[in-house]
Amino acid sequence: MVANLPYSNGKTTDALGLAQSSMDLKQLSYFLGVAESGSFSKAAVRLSVAQPILSRQIKLLESELGVELLYRNGRGVVLSEAGKLLENYAQNVVNLVGKAKSEIGSLRAVPQGRVAIAMPPSIGWVLTGPLVLRCREAFPGILLHLAEGFSGHVAEWLSTGRIDIGIVYQGPRLSSLATEPLLSDELILLGAVDDPEGLGGHSVDAKRLAELPMILPGRPHGLRVLLDNELERLGVTANVVLEVDAMPSTLSLVERGLGYTVLSEGAVRHLLNAGRIRSWSLANPTLKRELLLATSTQRPMSVGTRLVARLIRDEVQSLLRSDHHRVPEPAVPAR
Repeated sequence: MVANLPYSNGKTTDALGLAQSSMDLKQLSYFLGVAESGSFSKAAVRLSVAQPILSRQIKLLESELGVELLYRNGRGVVLSEAGKLLENYAQNVVNLVGKAKSEIGSLRAVPQGRVAIAMPPSIGWVLTGPLVLRCREAFPGILLHLAEGFSGHVAEWLSTGRIDIGIVYQGPRLSSLATEPLLSDELILLGAVDDPEGLGGHSVDAKRLAELPMILPGRPHGLRVLLDNELERLGVTANVVLEVDAMPSTLSLVERGLGYTVLSEGAVRHLLNAGRIRSWSLANPTLKRELLLATSTQRPMSVGTRLVARLIRDEVQSLLRSDHHRVPEPAVPAR
């Protein structure tokens, strides 16, 4: 919109009727084309538009402003006083819009800005390093802000605009977010190397969680809710001897033989490889949880956010192909 154009003496006027103007950029561009060409026919060729359309748009502009902008004569057209005044402002507007398009286009070519990401600790230790390296290499102008938190906290941070991208496990607090599946994460039982309860073997029935001393996060942590719901279907309740909402502390207690816990294999691969803890697969049933990429539906994603989200998807697929991390198979989106 162009409004309250000042004359050269610095005083504002509504002689052009600009205060309530709704003229668009196309009309201004057409007007400038005619003014610079000095002819409707030449401007139509230059602008690649039919001359009747061009004439109609100029008439609409004059009607809106309530003044004549162009005087027609045998040699073409010349600007009226109002037309000369509008020409200066129209040129500034068109130039400014062109500059904005150019700068925005450069952002697409070389994305910049801050992108905040949050994820659970069990995923962070596997994903953060490779993601940062890939982002620095591909998009050095993007500043990553990384945070760790349980899925409920991550969902809340997304809803309040604190972060741009969340990696969360499926849970009840995600209805206001846009989500897509990344992978299906199988849960395993973890205990001390000396196996204080004498479980032996390589597999344990899920019902045994009602007998083993379990160290689990408290509700409403997503993992705890999932376990409680699954065990309820089996008619049992987990034997929770200690509630800990920090994964490193939980694993330290498990390593000391103070109880067992349940996590994904990828989250503890480093401890298993080092022989500091041991694991059992869970059976009857196998327990899985869905890992999701989440974004807010309340605000549009920036170019940088979209690109980082794509990197996350690519990196998860890369981890899936890596025997080193042995991340579980990807989830299949609901049809």
